[in-house]
Amino acid sequence: MQLTIFTDYGLRSLMYLAAQPDKLCSVREIAEHYGISRNHLVKVVHRLAQLGYITSSKGKGGGIRLAHEPEALRLGDVVRTLEPHMNLVECFNLKTNTCTVVSGCTLKHFLADANKTFIDTLNEHTLNDTVSNKNLFQKK
Repeated sequence: MQLTIFTDYGLRSLMYLAAQPDKLCSVREIAEHYGISRNHLVKVVHRLAQLGYITSSKGKGGGIRLAHEPEALRLGDVVRTLEPHMNLVECFNLKTNTCTVVSGCTLKHFLADANKTFIDTLNEHTLNDTVSNKNLFQKK
């Protein structure tokens, strides 16, 4: 399984904001900190705002910050929300599935269970758990 870059950047952005609870941050600042594409990050941050994970304000003195306490954001819920689908294999998508053994295949059930376990395991942790070392998020 591999998460999309979109989800990766979303998680990293939320971590950065969680480590800076008392300040407004900018997309440029986050992009520079991680050495990632600012243009791509703009789309990610826009989606995070749409989903209510962050608040944003424009103009001079504007920026972004978490909309909730980091202890309230469970990682599995965030991943499930940001990922366009959690289809590990073709047969998870009934519209595009072309597998000829899907009707009697048991593998799909094992993979679905593993997928659920993945999200459940992530949900044992919150965003706050990811930022215990705030020094990682300070300017270098």
